[in-house]
Amino acid sequence: MARKKRATIHVQQVKSGIGYSRRQSEVLKGMGLRRMHQIVELPDNEASWGMVRKVPHLVRVLEPEDAGGSASGEKEKKQ
Repeated sequence: MARKKRATIHVQQVKSGIGYSRRQSEVLKGMGLRRMHQIVELPDNEASWGMVRKVPHLVRVLEPEDAGGSASGEKEKKQ
């Protein structure tokens, strides 16, 4: 199963790390995720995908059009 090669991937935290092992919480921290529904941009490499594989029940990988351009996790203001 081949993935499309991208420069970066967007990862969103969908579940809290509380109640899971400390190791899993540290993987979230290593990815730069600090709070629920935050989206971070990571390089598309084996290390990033390895972290995603360690906590698939806590995060989801977004497609580029799903990321919405707010990779900092902040909500966009409607005008």
